[in-house]
Amino acid sequence: MLTVSIFFCSRLAQGVIVSQILPDTTALYDRVRHHVLPAEWALMTPDVEAIWRLKAERDAVVLAHNYMTPEIYGGVADITGDSLALAREAQEVDAEVIVLAGVHFMAETAKLLNPTRTVLIPDLRSGCSLAESITADQVRALRAAHPGVPVVTYVNTSAAVKAESDICCTSGNATRVIESLGTDRVIMLPDQHLARNVARQTGVEVITHPGACEVHERFTPHDIRQIRADHPGVVVMAHPECPTEVVDEADLSGSTADMTSFVARERPARVALITECSMSDNVAAAHPDVDFVRPCNLCPHMKRNTLAAIRRSLQTLTHEVTIDPAVADRARAAVERMLAVG
Repeated sequence: MLTVSIFFCSRLAQGVIVSQILPDTTALYDRVRHHVLPAEWALMTPDVEAIWRLKAERDAVVLAHNYMTPEIYGGVADITGDSLALAREAQEVDAEVIVLAGVHFMAETAKLLNPTRTVLIPDLRSGCSLAESITADQVRALRAAHPGVPVVTYVNTSAAVKAESDICCTSGNATRVIESLGTDRVIMLPDQHLARNVARQTGVEVITHPGACEVHERFTPHDIRQIRADHPGVVVMAHPECPTEVVDEADLSGSTADMTSFVARERPARVALITECSMSDNVAAAHPDVDFVRPCNLCPHMKRNTLAAIRRSLQTLTHEVTIDPAVADRARAAVERMLAVG
């Protein structure tokens, strides 16, 4: 295996040569050994090494969502987090190339905030059931049906839909965004479950759209009750994209960042994270003292991101994300308003 004595160089836009160390793949394996067998890692190592070389050569970084598998999240990612964290970090990136290991709307958001940089999505099929549930025409129709009511659009949407909204939100800051508007009525799109959960927290009347996450919508109250019966004393945290009756069965509700922070702060003896199941793998790697119950609903779109796809993306600089400038300017404004709220 390679050691930290091997160096590579990348050329910045200014023409300056900088060194980048290729990490020891044995050290990288320590991050994922609880979830990746040694034999599996041996097969993954050529891709991992190639990705680190290519990142140096291309002056590239890999942003990985919390739902990525451990070998991506712990093996090749430079920046990890939920949608809000990745949006924020994208603004601070100095690299010429950004590879977004996530889904297409996340790559679009990174491009909105970094219009002069090359943003790549490893697999064009990495979509999102929420993003596909609504169109810009539907947003305009809702505006016409409810004149004067502000439109809050979840970041899990296309740039075209963001461009028709007043402000964006994530599951982590949706409550703050709604409250920042100072109104008693909003249109909140497209996740009906997130909208209803936020409405209960804020007391604001929310006009919804019948969109849902195909991962979180599959959880049921029975699932939670069964987890409690099988694992006495478990602390249950549900993502707010889950139906309200699932959230009611949980002990807490929060975004993936909230879940990570809770586990790090409270160190529960046993916890169940009611969300995409790779999330539990990645949080568990950082907290081996916590027993994670893993109800496993996988996102098929997220799982199209593989080491081989990321390697190919860096080799060929595909698939580049582009956004019509007229759409981008309006969509960027909605995202920046969200970031200003916090």
